[in-house]
Amino acid sequence: MEPGTPPQVFPMLRTAAAYAWRLLAVGAVVYAVFAVLGRFHEIGVAVFLGLVITALLRPVADVVARGLPRPLAVALTLLGGIALVLGVLALVGEAVAGERTTLVREFREGIERIENWLERPPFRLNPEALSDVQSRIGQWLSSHRSTLVSEAVSGAHRLVTVLATLALGLFCSVFFIHSGDRQWAWAREQLPRSVRGRAEIGARAAWRTFTGYTHGIVLVAATNAVLVGIALWLLGVPLAVPLALLEFFAAFVPLIGSPVALAVAAVVALAAQGPLVALIVIALIVIIGQIEGHLLHPLVMSWAVRLHPLVVAISVIAGAIAAGVVGAVVAVPLVSVFWAVLTALREARRVGATDVASEPRGPKELG
Repeated sequence: MEPGTPPQVFPMLRTAAAYAWRLLAVGAVVYAVFAVLGRFHEIGVAVFLGLVITALLRPVADVVARGLPRPLAVALTLLGGIALVLGVLALVGEAVAGERTTLVREFREGIERIENWLERPPFRLNPEALSDVQSRIGQWLSSHRSTLVSEAVSGAHRLVTVLATLALGLFCSVFFIHSGDRQWAWAREQLPRSVRGRAEIGARAAWRTFTGYTHGIVLVAATNAVLVGIALWLLGVPLAVPLALLEFFAAFVPLIGSPVALAVAAVVALAAQGPLVALIVIALIVIIGQIEGHLLHPLVMSWAVRLHPLVVAISVIAGAIAAGVVGAVVAVPLVSVFWAVLTALREARRVGATDVASEPRGPKELG
């Protein structure tokens, strides 16, 4: 030891080194887990979808099962949910088919109206420049026809993958709704006896948070969709029903989804109704965002999800970078569940309540 060196330096270095190799080991395990999930992400998405369906339909199945055998109640509940979804999609398809002719004419007139608007002050764009842009787009489509065809074929392959994932998610939900409690009891019994109490506490907190988030986000998305649909219908914007459905699904991506969906509605309004209506739709983006951020989320979801808006934003962006749209959708519920489990275990450790009853409890009781 050199003269003047504090004797506590080397113990600090040893402690830092011990933590460093442990962090490296944990990082390696986390990387391996994410690599496996990335290789089989369709299975993870299917299980997540099955849990979402279970959170939505299990309470309904429990009510129906009071008067019918459990398997029949589960079958009727799932068939009713599928019929509801197919009915909404049929309504959207009927709306699009009914407005197709009018929509094509309005879009053609709207594009001409936009061109005339850009040619006048303050833009004063050259009409030949706009015609040149249209011709360049046509030339690009012609020269990249083979690429577009290959992308369409690849899109068909992706469609098959999406349908298979949906089918697997529905298949998982059948067993989760019917006997999720027994499945959890089996999984719990595989753990060492010393950690079963903590696993039970964490599972209860996780399921409570996940179901609360699922119910809350569906309610928020439905409210947004109704508000947007009514506003677009009053403004005379075509495709009000499909755009409202787009808003419903976009609301599942917090903070980002709704503005993107309403931006699409603004483009449709600009092409069909002109700049004034488009500006009104843009103002609608701000109003809906304020209602969602300051009224719906605090009232509907504060009891289930207690995350700072900054944490939500970082989670959504990180999920989108890691796994695209799917990552953006699942990021917030996963972070919420993780934080709920951590909080529940910390509270249980503080009060010494990790010794829970030995009777197995499953999702039915965890909800």
